Amino acid sequence: MCGASRDDFEPYVEQMPASKKPANWRCVICNYLHAGAGPPAVCPVCGARADEFETLEARAEAAVAGERAPKVVILGSGIAGVSAAEALRAASPEADIVVISKEPALPYYRLNLTRYLAGEVDASALPIHPESWYAEHRIDLIPGAEAVSFSIEDNWVELSTGQRETFEKLIITAGSHPFMPPIAGAYKEGVMTLRTRGDADAILDAAKAAGRCVCIGGGLLGLETAAALARHGVHVTVLEGFGWLLPRQLTPEAGALLERHVAGLGIDVRTGVKVEEILGDERARDVRLGDGASVSGEVVVVTAGVRPNSYLARQAGLEVNKGIVVDNHLTTSHPDVFAAGDVAEHQGVLYGTWSPAQYQGTIAGINAAGLATAFGGIPRSNMLKVLGIDLFSIGTFAPDDASYDVVCAQDDDKYYRFVFRDGQLRGAVFLGDTRLAATAKKAVENRWDCSAPLRSGANVTDVLVFLEKHPS
Repeated sequence: MCGASRDDFEPYVEQMPASKKPANWRCVICNYLHAGAGPPAVCPVCGARADEFETLEARAEAAVAGERAPKVVILGSGIAGVSAAEALRAASPEADIVVISKEPALPYYRLNLTRYLAGEVDASALPIHPESWYAEHRIDLIPGAEAVSFSIEDNWVELSTGQRETFEKLIITAGSHPFMPPIAGAYKEGVMTLRTRGDADAILDAAKAAGRCVCIGGGLLGLETAAALARHGVHVTVLEGFGWLLPRQLTPEAGALLERHVAGLGIDVRTGVKVEEILGDERARDVRLGDGASVSGEVVVVTAGVRPNSYLARQAGLEVNKGIVVDNHLTTSHPDVFAAGDVAEHQGVLYGTWSPAQYQGTIAGINAAGLATAFGGIPRSNMLKVLGIDLFSIGTFAPDDASYDVVCAQDDDKYYRFVFRDGQLRGAVFLGDTRLAATAKKAVENRWDCSAPLRSGANVTDVLVFLEKHPS
């Protein structure tokens, strides 16, 4: 899923109150969870090797003697929803589980859409589980049905098909939708967003026919989309409002290094620009910038972030800020309703990425089964998959005060940055060489004591040697 190598997996055991303990495995690069006697040969999300997985003892049963297992409805079939169903079934073998899926296809790895767009994987590799898996685990998957309303007082969910499902526990994993900035002409034909497999198919068909495409947004999704289309011979221009690429993941220096690599792929990059208007009659033709210049493209892909699908929750009376407000057990303002993934706001944070969504979904499923399990937040981490350059960033990489120690170095094709506070690694950036990314991730998440390489005025080599030799 994340492209990590076999060396980035490790055995991992977490103590859990379970009467049965089937083996699960967690990718230390992207947190993908795999059930089985051993890890997969390659992580389906990041490509990590089998030795970059760690073991995790799974909860298999949590039903309290004498208590009837609840009926749980899960709204949404993204990774948070499927992870919630997996964890719930493992924790409660008798629970009645219903998963509502807006899309007609089997639940799939949305994270791999840009790899699908690039032709690296085909449609058969996208589903998280085969259709038979849901029947085998007694999970009622209802595809092609969108929730149109639900009642937390009367415990029902109304679907677009007219069907009504009752519940005792509800897990909302409704995800998010692409944000469309207020750009004049943004609703012309040829202006697209990438969120579903259907979007990917439509973008590829339109871009191949047109030959030219403009991607508005130089973040992860924008760059991966641009690289995917460039592989199909499409001339792509990326427009980014900040002065460098990946402003939420990289420093300006690393962004400039990445820009040189992207340009080497035949992709035009313009940073520090303002998109003024999408020109054309009914169909997009050009994108006009704030300085009066224009960029040709009959296909315009907007990758300007996402917004939570929280409308129904607000309408139902749940507490909603930017997302559905949840506590450390991912419980909403109603004790029988949980939320996870892009739609959930935990301690003011909307993660909006795959790894936290899977983790939150797992914890929501366990809590819905009656086991009190806390989510304490996790450091944000990001990686690139399609551009042909290794990139990984995690945690705080651009501190806003002098209480942090920063160690960084750059050469022609590599960049390293480590940010420490109180002797602990709080953030890191690897560009061009991610061999120790998994180790750095563990150092940040587990708050390792990293004061040793800092005592004598550390350089990047000192930090890399420390991480390589640390007894993890």
